[in-house]
Amino acid sequence: MSDIKIICQNKKARHDFSIEDSFEVGIMLKGTEVKSLRNGKANLVDSYAIIENEEAWLLHFHIDAYTPATQFNHHPQRKRKLLLHKKEINKLIGKTKEKGCTLVPLKVYFKNGKAKVELGLAKAKKLYDKRAALKKKESDREIDRAMKSNNR
Repeated sequence: MSDIKIICQNKKARHDFSIEDSFEVGIMLKGTEVKSLRNGKANLVDSYAIIENEEAWLLHFHIDAYTPATQFNHHPQRKRKLLLHKKEINKLIGKTKEKGCTLVPLKVYFKNGKAKVELGLAKAKKLYDKRAALKKKESDREIDRAMKSNNR
């Protein structure tokens, strides 16, 4: 059985985008970045992935500096390479060429000791879609409350 430890999630991504497909990809990290991730010092807000020269890159993924490392530390928001097979990259190139599609990281976790990123192929939601989702969520909560009070 695989051991999974979630480091951080991008909860805002599911609110701002409709996720059509998701992929588990590896990420190339330096030693100080891995140690900082194990301490839970990461933030996925405003990060996204691009495909450039047939390579996948994760941009604006903030990993705090590892304090004991001093001068050997990494830059907190450096460009990080994502590890995908050529076939997967070609598939993603085709999908991201479609109007409005983008690659959004959903969560970062350790699986069997290796850092992984869950990438989502997403389309941006319109403002009215976001409002409709909030109304549905609120009505579901009210229904659950009513059901619980009826059962008492």
